[in-house]
Amino acid sequence: MSEGTVDSKELRVERPDGSGPSTLDTRHSSQPVSPAGRAWRRFRRNRPALFSAWFLVMVLVIIIAWPVALKLANSAGSGAAAWAKSHAPEQLSDAQFHAPDARHWFGTDEHGRDVFSRVVYGAHISLLVGIVGAVVSLIIGVLWGAIAGSAGGRVDSVMMRIVDVLYSLPSIIFVIVLLTTVGARLKQLPLVRHSPDLEKDLRLLILFVGLGAVSWLTMARIVRGQVLSLRSRPFVDASRALGASPARILFRHIIPNVFGVVIVYLTLTVPAIVLYESFLSYLGLGVQPPMASWGSLIAEGVDQINPIRIYWWMIVFPGGVLVATLLALNFLGDGLRDAWDVKGQS
Repeated sequence: MSEGTVDSKELRVERPDGSGPSTLDTRHSSQPVSPAGRAWRRFRRNRPALFSAWFLVMVLVIIIAWPVALKLANSAGSGAAAWAKSHAPEQLSDAQFHAPDARHWFGTDEHGRDVFSRVVYGAHISLLVGIVGAVVSLIIGVLWGAIAGSAGGRVDSVMMRIVDVLYSLPSIIFVIVLLTTVGARLKQLPLVRHSPDLEKDLRLLILFVGLGAVSWLTMARIVRGQVLSLRSRPFVDASRALGASPARILFRHIIPNVFGVVIVYLTLTVPAIVLYESFLSYLGLGVQPPMASWGSLIAEGVDQINPIRIYWWMIVFPGGVLVATLLALNFLGDGLRDAWDVKGQS
């Protein structure tokens, strides 16, 4: 290396004790790291969040693979078809209240149905309610908070006072009243009266909308705070100077910059809605038989408690899967929030 030039990969410095030069490798420190890269490094160091992510991936694989395995077994030989029939979630049998064994991993219920299959199929409903409800809260919360933050002034004050009023109301009571009143009205409709399947689908839709409609308040506050901090940034002033309309500035420049925070809090909204749905199904107000969710499965297990014998597997396995999934979702949300925190350690 000639005099006056510096190697970008090696830096030679003199030792303080005078024993000669030392070479420092600067290949990694000289490379710029994107915000996503720094967030991924922080997330990988968060062991609970990383383990939770792998656990949720495993749960999703089981949820998707188990119905496929049953369908493939039905089209195989007679032995495989019999195995698939005995593990169908709605298949009745004489094997009532069988304890967990090699054939039925989670045991059977009072109708001889395989509890493992019912837990897997119940996960479809519980997670679907959580995801759809979170999407509903995302749409309402982002639009409400973005409009309030960008408009400012009296509009912002009125919109956020509405949020404060809704915060003071018990949200779960609102969902219960919605399900009972609208559900009773649905049963009186001629079209629904002659179509039980349509009634179940509409009731599930009301559950989606109701849970999402009470879960958007925190999202609206978070988005409003982000919009208030972004609307005075130089790139927003530049867009305004170039003649961009307020709607274009809001939807083209401000909202895309808050999606990182929104996605983080969306992962924290899903477990809250899943817990709401499980509670409502436990009370008999959510998912109705023969459909199953984790909450309704726990309720079925509680109904079988008697002084003579407790069929523990009907409570432990659905409840354990529910608790483990809720913990994993919360740990994942906390990990993402810490990873994207600009004040976090690099």
